[in-house]
Amino acid sequence: MSKGTVVLAYSGGLDTSCILVWLQEHGYEVIAFLANIGQDEDFDAARKKAENLGAKKVFIEDLRAEFVEDFIWPAVQANAVYEDRYLLGTSIARPCIARSQVEIARREGAQFISHGATGKGNDQIRFELTCYALYPEVKIIAPWRIPEFYNRFKGRTDLMEYAQKHGIPVPVTPRAPWSMDANLMHISYESGILENPKSYAPADLYLMTKDPKDSPNTPDVLEIEFKNGVPVKVTKVKEDISMSTPFEIFSLLNEIGGKHGVGRIDIVENRFIGMKSRGIYETPGGTILLQAHLDIETFTMDKEVRRIKQGLGIKFSEFIYNGFWYSPECEFVRHCIAKSQENVEGKVQLSVFKGQVYILGRESPKSLYNEELVSMDVQGDYDPVDASGFIRINAVRLREHHRLQGISNTKN
Repeated sequence: MSKGTVVLAYSGGLDTSCILVWLQEHGYEVIAFLANIGQDEDFDAARKKAENLGAKKVFIEDLRAEFVEDFIWPAVQANAVYEDRYLLGTSIARPCIARSQVEIARREGAQFISHGATGKGNDQIRFELTCYALYPEVKIIAPWRIPEFYNRFKGRTDLMEYAQKHGIPVPVTPRAPWSMDANLMHISYESGILENPKSYAPADLYLMTKDPKDSPNTPDVLEIEFKNGVPVKVTKVKEDISMSTPFEIFSLLNEIGGKHGVGRIDIVENRFIGMKSRGIYETPGGTILLQAHLDIETFTMDKEVRRIKQGLGIKFSEFIYNGFWYSPECEFVRHCIAKSQENVEGKVQLSVFKGQVYILGRESPKSLYNEELVSMDVQGDYDPVDASGFIRINAVRLREHHRLQGISNTKN
């Protein structure tokens, strides 16, 4: 007798293929769910494999457009960067995938959701917090946290033996000696030989970007047009080629950034669960957009509003990384950030060359830049005499501090 129906986040790889069979061994009917978020994947082959392994149904959902519009664009508006460097490519994909998985589970009347995330990582948290937020009564089956499972499968060799025993096709080519996760926004690499943080990344590791030294010797010049803080048009200036849908815009920026080796980082980060991990990431299009958005935002946003918004951006990045996309606090911060972007409008011209993004110029109908006011050659509506009082008022606190501390302390 069936224990119920489970929707499994299925990649077609060794781990989730074994989990698909293992769940059936334990009395569950399995619906396999694959999300297309821009990874290089043979989805037809994955479908056939899941069906051959006994999946009751297989759903392959093309989430690329909604991934860009509903998740990447809010991150662009926020200038979302975790711990000053990581652009959150894996983190931000998880609520997108889990949202679709929940929709299928509800539609199919499935009581259970399962995934192949490990018990040490962030993804288990991101997937499950989203599932519980959107489907409160759901039950989660996380095999890599079930002793019966992880004691049986202590490594890849155990999984391979299980696969051969149950007729699960195994890769004919050796697996790369690291773990990789890819989507439209980035590719991440971790584990395996990368676990030693002193070890250099092998030259053949990177799949999304060229080595900057091998990139073209002439730059690509782009113009990115923003409205409400998100790009609405990207133009390759020399070729006069433009893209205007979110998916096309991001794909073009990935292509240009990848060609010029933009967006590579190698970092040690703090996982939410409490340990540090070493990760290598490629985020070409996202890196170009971050630089362009920072520029147009500073050009069009009030100084004090932007200072508050910067703090919200840091909080937003932490919410994404820690799996709280569907929390009330994250919803509140997203709303505030969206409000801050109402006047972030205009065009940024930039050059992409040898691993770098160079801002060339910008223009905006909502600009707060007053050329006459700031000019050294025109007086404008500004009286320099006013600066004397401004400086004296700001000096009151400094003078009092040093008077009370004593002159002897000023040398320190």
